[in-house]
Amino acid sequence: MATAKRKPKAARGDNSANLDPERLLKLYKDMLLIRRFEEKAGQMYGMGLIGGFCHLYIGEEAVVVGMMAEVEEGDTLVTSYRDHGHMLAAGMDPKGVMAELTGRRGGYSRGKGGSMHMFSSEKNFYGGHGIVGAQMPIGTGLAFAHQYRNNGKISLTFLGDGAMNQGQVSESLNMAALWKLPALYIIENNKYGMGTSVVRASASHDLFGRGAPFGIPGHQVDGMNVVAVAQAAQEAIEYVRSGKGPYILEMQTYRYRGHSMSDPAKYRSKDEVSRMRQEHDPIDQLKNRLLEAAMTDEAKLKDIDKEIKDIVTAAAEFAQDSPEPDPSELWTDVYAEA
Repeated sequence: MATAKRKPKAARGDNSANLDPERLLKLYKDMLLIRRFEEKAGQMYGMGLIGGFCHLYIGEEAVVVGMMAEVEEGDTLVTSYRDHGHMLAAGMDPKGVMAELTGRRGGYSRGKGGSMHMFSSEKNFYGGHGIVGAQMPIGTGLAFAHQYRNNGKISLTFLGDGAMNQGQVSESLNMAALWKLPALYIIENNKYGMGTSVVRASASHDLFGRGAPFGIPGHQVDGMNVVAVAQAAQEAIEYVRSGKGPYILEMQTYRYRGHSMSDPAKYRSKDEVSRMRQEHDPIDQLKNRLLEAAMTDEAKLKDIDKEIKDIVTAAAEFAQDSPEPDPSELWTDVYAEA
């Protein structure tokens, strides 16, 4: 496979003709769970039940769902502060995730991490990280651990377009390429780093090309098409797992909400957001595909939606019923006992 090139610029899309209906329905359910969960999180934030920062993943669901559909047990995952969707896609319990968002004892970090800092070694999820780009050296370190242990596993690191200009990103790419680490880097290019368009912040707009100086191959993918994402994931994962070194996937995606719940998102027009929802929504795209191919019907999809809503409602109720952390928790998990 050749090293990253600047041409062609077009994102790779869905070129598959035969798809398993059960697999597609699973992708649909996973994306819908993230969408409904994030909508509920937004509501609870507005009610004052979630404090601090809260970055929603609405619109980007296809990226992590498509990627996680192709991983193996034991592969590790690390991401940024926009992390709720990644936790759910990794199989973490919605109740524990929502309880952490509300700062309750039943949360994955016992109520001390909040939205940006959850962790589950059981699910091989190594965070949520609040510092822009901080997950990059961690994900690279996880890749080194896999190589050192010779366990055949790989490390997936998700980062945004806004993180690509951080120095630690380039340092990590260099190290991963130098040692041929089993690292897969997924750039979630949602077009805006906080409130700044990527075309104003980056001299090069094909972000996967940042790997070219280090000999790291990669390409762009239609990140609003979950099937296209899964196909790209399969190809990239096979490359990385075979021992050829790191790979970069740049997902062309879009977030419908502001950078965080405190962001009014006045830097883009309502027409732009509306057009993306109407023409490129990942869940609607897959729903239409399922219906047009007669793989399911409206009644089945309504049952799925009810099932997902019940799961999210139960998570919200669990979060609100779970007690707050005891004050003594301030002194736990501060130091490791040697």
